Amino acid sequence: MEEQEEISRIRLPKEGEIFGIVVEMLGARKIRVDCEDGLTRLCRIPGRMKKRVWVRVGDLVLVEPWKVQPKERADVVWRYTPTQANWLKRNGYVKNLEF
Repeated sequence: MEEQEEISRIRLPKEGEIFGIVVEMLGARKIRVDCEDGLTRLCRIPGRMKKRVWVRVGDLVLVEPWKVQPKERADVVWRYTPTQANWLKRNGYVKNLEF
């Protein structure tokens, strides 16, 4: 029952957002993410997420590339739980990533 509740609230990507896997923690709210489009971006964790959500290496995240340096930088928008990540992969939303 709890798994169904968790899956029913999955946030899907909006326009301009990309799935990615956290590769490296860099400190100072910065992480390196391998994105679904094949690029590796330096991402920052915004203050609103910093203390509420703990991001770790190997997590599936949703990132939004910056308008200024879209191929190099991005902001983390959402972190998925392992159950949500497996559901997204099974249903074909995440295609080019291995986690």
